[in-house]
Amino acid sequence: MTNTADNQPANLPSGAGRLAARYPEVWQAYAELGERCAEQGPLDARTRRLVKLALAIGAGSEGAVHSHVRRALAEGIAPDELEHVMLLTIPLAGLPTAVKAMTWIDDLASGRSA
Repeated sequence: MTNTADNQPANLPSGAGRLAARYPEVWQAYAELGERCAEQGPLDARTRRLVKLALAIGAGSEGAVHSHVRRALAEGIAPDELEHVMLLTIPLAGLPTAVKAMTWIDDLASGRSA
């Protein structure tokens, strides 16, 4: 398995980590697909991370939101920027979805507003 910014086996959440351990070739193919998709467009890495967070929120995936928040913070994206992404989901995905996302972001982001 390779160690890229989006594929760090040592830091995978438990479910993804178990899948990667049991099926390393499948995990490698999945990671490579993500890398190829990222290379195909003009968006920079920071913008891609925020878009991925928005997609994770829209999909209602707590694990994916946690993953992208963790990575965003490690990449220097500020907690208030992550909260702005959450706020932008209100008109499209609804208030309950945004509130869920806010709690998931709060799980990891320090320095958030009260």
